[in-house]
Amino acid sequence: MRLLKVVVVLVILILAGLAGYAYFGDMTSDPNEMRMPVELDLGADSPTPQPAATTGAASAEDGDAAQPAATDGAEAGQNDLD
Repeated sequence: MRLLKVVVVLVILILAGLAGYAYFGDMTSDPNEMRMPVELDLGADSPTPQPAATTGAASAEDGDAAQPAATDGAEAGQNDLD
């Protein structure tokens, strides 16, 4: 029973020390400038994805199976930041 109390006290002290280090420890990084060249080709057409190959029976029965899936605007030049 006494050993269990020692283990519980040690666990509590370890958790308190970890929380203290997280709040008061020096965990910030020094800011540094980083430059990377970026090539923007805004006039180029994006390649259209080809529909996945389906079995002959499924494509013959489903007339719209060969149609490409609806896009979420990614091909139109939109992204999550717009």
